[in-house]
Amino acid sequence: MSDSTRAPTPFAPPAVSLARLFWVFLVMGATSLGGGVVGYLRTGLVARNQWLDDVTFVELLSISQTLPGLNATNMSILVGDRLRGGWGALVATLGMCLPGATLMIGAVYAYGIGGDDPWSKAFLHGIAAGAVGLVVVVMVQLGAKVLKSLVDYAFVLATATAVAGFGVQVPYALIVAGIVAIWWHRPRDRTFK
Repeated sequence: MSDSTRAPTPFAPPAVSLARLFWVFLVMGATSLGGGVVGYLRTGLVARNQWLDDVTFVELLSISQTLPGLNATNMSILVGDRLRGGWGALVATLGMCLPGATLMIGAVYAYGIGGDDPWSKAFLHGIAAGAVGLVVVVMVQLGAKVLKSLVDYAFVLATATAVAGFGVQVPYALIVAGIVAIWWHRPRDRTFK
C-alpha cells in the first residue's frame, strides 16, 4: 500500500503520571479565569502537553458542553479518564476544582466586605471582556481545524442564530443541530458485502 492511501494514524495519548495530571490541572484551575477556560484548556491539553489532538479536544468539549455542570470540570473528568482511568478522572477533577473552590471562599468573604466598590466592579468587567476574547480566539482556532465545508459553517450559524437571535435554549439547539448534522454527514455509501 502506498503512503498516499494509508489511513491516518490515530492519536495516541502519552503516558501521564497521576501527580503530573493533578499538577497540570491544578495550575490550569488556578490560572484560568471565567468563560475563557475553553481556550486555556486547549492551550494546556493540546498545544503545551500534547495529551490530546484538536479533533479529540473538540469531541470531548462537545460532550462536556452537553452535560450539566461546568465545562472545565467536565473536561477534567473526561481527559483524566482518557489518560489514566477512574483515578485520573478523580485526580484531574480535584486539581481543576481545588483552586477555584479556595478562591471562591475568599471572594465570597471579600465581596461581603466591599462588593459595591467601583474597583471590584471594574476588575470583574475587565475579566469578563478578556474571557469573551479568549472564547472568540479558541472558536476561530478550532473552527479552522474541524469545520470542513460550507455546510458545517451553516450549522454553526444556524445554531448561534437559534440561541442568540430566537432565544432557543442551548440544549434544545444542540440536540436539533446534532440530529440534523448527523443526518447530513451520514455515510452515503450503502454497499453491503
